[in-house]
Amino acid sequence: MKSLLIVSLLCAGNGFAQPAGKDAAAIIEIGGAPSLSLSGDGWSFGPTIAVEVTPIEKRLELEMGVTTSFGHHSQEWDMDLLFKKPWTLSEKVEFMIGAGPVWIRTRKCSVTTNAAGGEAVLDFMFWPSAKRRLGWYLEPGYEYSFGRGHDRSVGISGGLLIAIR
Repeated sequence: MKSLLIVSLLCAGNGFAQPAGKDAAAIIEIGGAPSLSLSGDGWSFGPTIAVEVTPIEKRLELEMGVTTSFGHHSQEWDMDLLFKKPWTLSEKVEFMIGAGPVWIRTRKCSVTTNAAGGEAVLDFMFWPSAKRRLGWYLEPGYEYSFGRGHDRSVGISGGLLIAIR
């Protein structure tokens, strides 16, 4: 009975498996993100990591990410959920426009604040190989905080793309 259950589960798993040559189930983005505060706080830089999935092929991609920025006497954590519209420009280049909410946690001069905000990005993905296993990306963006001071910033993240099949 146990072996029948195991075989059934394995066969069901193969039924949902992605066919060879199809897009990745998810893409991991790992990189760095310099940004400039337009409210006068100057430059900051830090690491960023995100996971991108495609719930609706050629229509919608979702990106969930976390970025930590270190500036002069400050540290900021941004957690975002971006809704993106993708376009395939060539076999090796993709372009997306996206926007979504962001949660901003800032520690400046020993004071911690939390705020909601909005973010808009342009996303360029470059895949050197037709297999699209490894690539790189550039993602310029604009962020607006709904919290006290209504901080605004521009930045660009960039780094490595890793496709998860």
